[in-house]
Amino acid sequence: MEASGSSSTAAGSTAATASSAAFLLLFLCSLLLQSPAAFAAAAAASSSIGSGTASSYIVYLGGHPRRDDGVSPEDASRMATGSHYDLLGAVLGSREKAREAIFYSYTKHINGFAASLDPAAAAEIAKYPGVVSVFPNRGRKLQTTRSWQFMGLERAGGGDVPPWSAWETARYGEDTIIANLDSGVWPESKSFDEGEMGRPVPDAWKGICQNDHDAAFRCNSKLIGARYFNQGYARAGGGAPLDDALRTPRDENGHGTHTLSTAGGAAVRGAAAFGYGAGTARGGSPRARVAAYRVCFRPINGSECFDADVLAAFEAAIADGVHVISASVGGDAANYLYDAMAIGSLHAVKAGVTVVCSASNSGPDPGTVTNVAPWILTVAASSMDREFTAVAVFNRTRIEGRSLSERWLHGKGLYPIISADQAIAPGRTQKDAKLCLMGSLDPEKVRGKIVVCLRGDVTRVEKGEAVRHAGAAAMILVNDEASGNDLQADPHVLPAVHISYADGLTLSAYINSTKIPSGFVVKGRTIVGTRPAPVMAAFSSQGPNTVNPEILKPDITAPGVNVIAAWTGATAPTDQRLDKRRVAFNMLSGTSMSCPHVSGIAGLIKTLHPDWNPAAIKSAIMTSATELDAERKPITNSSRAAATPFSYGAGHVFPSRALDPGLVYDMTIVDYLDFLCALGYNASAMEAFNKGSFVCPAAAMSLQDLNYPSITAHGLTAGTATTVRRRVKNVGLPGTYTAAVVKEPEGVRVAVTPAMLVFREAGEEKVFDVTFTVRDPAPAASYAFGTLIWSDGSHQVRSPLVVKTMLE
Repeated sequence: MEASGSSSTAAGSTAATASSAAFLLLFLCSLLLQSPAAFAAAAAASSSIGSGTASSYIVYLGGHPRRDDGVSPEDASRMATGSHYDLLGAVLGSREKAREAIFYSYTKHINGFAASLDPAAAAEIAKYPGVVSVFPNRGRKLQTTRSWQFMGLERAGGGDVPPWSAWETARYGEDTIIANLDSGVWPESKSFDEGEMGRPVPDAWKGICQNDHDAAFRCNSKLIGARYFNQGYARAGGGAPLDDALRTPRDENGHGTHTLSTAGGAAVRGAAAFGYGAGTARGGSPRARVAAYRVCFRPINGSECFDADVLAAFEAAIADGVHVISASVGGDAANYLYDAMAIGSLHAVKAGVTVVCSASNSGPDPGTVTNVAPWILTVAASSMDREFTAVAVFNRTRIEGRSLSERWLHGKGLYPIISADQAIAPGRTQKDAKLCLMGSLDPEKVRGKIVVCLRGDVTRVEKGEAVRHAGAAAMILVNDEASGNDLQADPHVLPAVHISYADGLTLSAYINSTKIPSGFVVKGRTIVGTRPAPVMAAFSSQGPNTVNPEILKPDITAPGVNVIAAWTGATAPTDQRLDKRRVAFNMLSGTSMSCPHVSGIAGLIKTLHPDWNPAAIKSAIMTSATELDAERKPITNSSRAAATPFSYGAGHVFPSRALDPGLVYDMTIVDYLDFLCALGYNASAMEAFNKGSFVCPAAAMSLQDLNYPSITAHGLTAGTATTVRRRVKNVGLPGTYTAAVVKEPEGVRVAVTPAMLVFREAGEEKVFDVTFTVRDPAPAASYAFGTLIWSDGSHQVRSPLVVKTMLE
């Protein structure tokens, strides 16, 4: 999704103030990690930022102790809430003031609260014993008919499922419960029809269908639960009363419906978007139970989802008994104990829940990946082998572009073509017209013509709306230089085609050299089997991991371009006010779309292997992935250059292989706590998380020794050797695995010891070392990549190798 922009001085000033405030608050949190006193001094200084009114903060206290004293869960929750009032009351001066300030008490798995506080009070409470972290209630942004065929789960054509499909093997994800933290759900969608379920809702389910302000909202044996969490959103918006549309799990903008149906939607035959891509739409676990947790609402202050609500949803989903949490939301990467996604997911993983998150849409710049905590499965986005093409015709030239337009030009004659900057409306700038901003085009000059618009500043469909509003016949949307060959098929409101930067130069040269330029826009069509595929999406955020470069992120890639899935009945497919269309299915692109593909596959694995923990499920998905495209060539990026693990992590997800990975890199919560200890988080914070049953080891582990499915050696120097240790568990039949393939990063020698692992039974674990010796530091000074594959002849357990050297 492309964001709107503003060039006004006032808007720039406001943005700068907000940016400064956000930076200082993040700085305060980083100070707290080292020194509560430093946090207190800096927080007091921050009270001069903005209006000086109270902001909202999250006070994280770790976990709750296990109770064996006969106290009921309800009484334990009340006691926890009371303790939160007591703690904050000591700072604010009374328990009543604390009760008024706190708008969430996290009392089940997560221990803490969210409250409206001024910065000085936030700094003061950060100094109290037992407080792990205090951080602002930050905002976050929201980050199919062909994709499952592309991944080999169904036959092409009619959507039939062969008997060897991973769906058949894993019983379509039967009775796994997938939770979606997003913008809610449209319960009337056919993707949430209960017709195929057959069985009653599992007894383990403890959730509810929250419809107190929306009597028409109904759950069933497919959509078994729905909740909404809006208090963090309300406080971020100044505490103004919320209308009923914001007090329901019902999806206003379509994003949550789209992602939840991709993860676990029922099979719907004849699904299509605007007549394109017709086929059977279904989720990765079509017979899973699904639950919607609405944490994202109408954008305010540039964000839709707020940390206090996200943390409350994690708390509820864990207590409700879900197996997989899918969260297509993202914010800036931050220290783990000051990040609601990292905190919530750590508690979820401790409870045995797999958490899958989007990598974010800030690519292709390096170091932009988010949701980087090692206990999260982080998903990048790539294309599938399907395109929606349309053609621009001019000067006996045919240029292929992309479009989902339902309306097309009539007749066989050509239409006049005009560049938008040749049709400037009175009082508007040339730049406004060139970008086809609303009201920037002179109707007298564009009426009945094809208008050429430049990409940028506002969404692509908004430009089409502006062109149609001015009375033009069609639009040709041209990429700017930075967008290059990155083309998107959009449901434009008029005949339109999106073409590349290079083709745009050709068109511009024709217009500027011709007295009366003319052309035509030819209706689009669906093409399958395109090559190369997959290709990494230009928007998909990339590594390295800016919080911990020792952990490769993203972890995996999956289809995230032109994904067709269910849609809300509350808004148009373009989300434009003047667009009155309503559709059952819509097409979107983003890591938001790739994330639920992997969530659905995690659901299949959970059904087939109910005793596997989140680390085993994550490892199975990563080590079975492929770094090759459909032609068995290395995966490329949108510029057709070779992509790297910083784009795709372990590779493209391969569902059938993930069900039977052979070996897994297993971990428990203790491994993650040891990792946090090694990062320097103090022992009391770790004890608070695990409530007294954990002590940081006397000798801190090496960060690169976390038993992660990818292997990173960071900061090597010439002539030195670094050894990384890993542990693998046999989850298949007895067998002998050898280090069959060791592709060395350029300039680095790799040795695996032992090179053979013999497993005599399921569940047996073996340890091996990978030693990296730098021969020439120059090639790996900006990272070099390799591969390690363990094989028993039938399984291939593949780990990417990432090396960063230091030049002396």
